[in-house]
Amino acid sequence: MEQDKVLALLNSVKDGGTSPEEALLKLKTQPFEDVGYAKIDHHRGLRHGISEVIYGEGKTTEQIAGIVSVMMERGQKNIMVTRLSAISAGELEKLCGLEYDPVSRIGIVNREPTASPHGLIVVAAAGTSDINVAEEAAFTAETLGNKVERLYDVGVAGLHRLLSHLDTIMSARVVVAVAGMEGALASVVGGLVACPVIAVPTSVGYGANFSGLSALLTMLNSCSGNVSVVNINNGFGAGYISSLINHIGE
Repeated sequence: MEQDKVLALLNSVKDGGTSPEEALLKLKTQPFEDVGYAKIDHHRGLRHGISEVIYGEGKTTEQIAGIVSVMMERGQKNIMVTRLSAISAGELEKLCGLEYDPVSRIGIVNREPTASPHGLIVVAAAGTSDINVAEEAAFTAETLGNKVERLYDVGVAGLHRLLSHLDTIMSARVVVAVAGMEGALASVVGGLVACPVIAVPTSVGYGANFSGLSALLTMLNSCSGNVSVVNINNGFGAGYISSLINHIGE
């Protein structure tokens, strides 16, 4: 929404022509910017508490740079680009100062430290092969202003590795459990903690893993009532939801 429209709306509230509740609804539902190949939602942060995140896969470098440029003009901070290739990241570093994490494949533009709530998010990965998805969750949660503890290679094939970190996982406000193969880690963690567990199935595994489908079905059928599941390899979604949970009441 342009500044003159916002000003007119605020003056209407001041004069009594519009109630504060009506004005808030208009601010939440109206503004986006059409740049031809994308409609950029400038008030995502007003509605969700988190600004729009750019999904990089399938977009050209020029398209990503154009979206980032418009968001920067509107004063957006911590602009995230997920599933970004190293080649595009290198070009965007020159175009808009993007900072890139090659493990999570997330880029950040206009980075600004954000205040962390008191709660802890623990990201637990069953195996080293799951780390890229786990890092997508951890990096997302950190960017959104959370304290994150990583526990990697703590799968059920060696359960003592997980149990050696009981103090950490039991002090968490949210646990993100990332696992491929049979995906049992989420149920095990869910049986140990009182907090929500966000399960992330990965495509890691042999043939009958069906590119993560077996882990997904195991997690969906968990008998631990505090386990919820995101899609296969969706570390970003898990980090996003864990941040929302961690900020409740802040």
